[in-house]
Amino acid sequence: MTTPHLDPELAHLADLDVGFGGDSIDLDKIRAALRELIEPPPPLAGVLAQRLIIRDEPQLAVETFSPAREGPHPCLIWFHGGGFMIGSAAMEAPRLQEWVARFQCVTVSVEYRLAPENPFPAAHDDAVRALHWVIEQAGQLGIDPHRIVVGGASAGGGLAAAVALTARDSDIDLAGQLLFYPMLDDRQETPSSKWDAAVWSPGANEFAWRAYLGDHYGGSVPIYAAPSRATDLGGLPPTLLLVGGADGFFDEDVEYATRLTRAGVPTGIRVYAGAPHGFDLMAPGAQATLTARRDAEAWLEDRFTTRSVP
Repeated sequence: MTTPHLDPELAHLADLDVGFGGDSIDLDKIRAALRELIEPPPPLAGVLAQRLIIRDEPQLAVETFSPAREGPHPCLIWFHGGGFMIGSAAMEAPRLQEWVARFQCVTVSVEYRLAPENPFPAAHDDAVRALHWVIEQAGQLGIDPHRIVVGGASAGGGLAAAVALTARDSDIDLAGQLLFYPMLDDRQETPSSKWDAAVWSPGANEFAWRAYLGDHYGGSVPIYAAPSRATDLGGLPPTLLLVGGADGFFDEDVEYATRLTRAGVPTGIRVYAGAPHGFDLMAPGAQATLTARRDAEAWLEDRFTTRSVP
């Protein structure tokens, strides 16, 4: 099994144990440990934070961060990572708040249902419902419905890609999709999917896909569960995809970006040499993280400022 080269600044991440490496995986323990690590920051000055229940049964909540001044503002709908099994809408509150302050946008972070208790299509249905809610409530939320971007990291990036496919097939026009090392392909047939990769191993990936797909695993998998299975990528919104060169998702992500480009979708891809999965969250001060942040922000600024009400 190939072990990819790691950026020396990120080499310590090879020793990180995310809890999915053994034969016995205790999801409750992993979730509890993650909850202890997540400490939602106080709202930044000029940023309004709210947690809203947008559906009662089954419950669906979102965390919104909004500028203090009146809109309409562009909007980023965000889906957190965690292999579809762990994590919460609060995971990336610091980054989302900073983007609200910088771009005067609204961010909506979605508390989608987690597998294996809620396998596909639960998370996808929650994600699509959140998109429809944002469109329906755009006026009250101070959002310009013509400037909605979907985005996410890891499993959340896969959800964002699936939502973009669903929006296209429902004639909903999005301004873009921002995909951080998205989890796109359940088949694990690429060379990089078999790497002995830091942070997120082939075993962890298989466990996560089995949990998320449930009865679909190993059978007929819908494109809204695993976007790499979509044969037609035409008509999708402008895309930026970011992935580390030492990430097990490297091949599937590069291939997806290449296919988007071939389908006529304006697509940018950024590869960070020697960076493993989740590098930006676990090494916030590393040069690769700072570069990735600049790349994402430059792209967001372009989508938010060049896309306006017709």
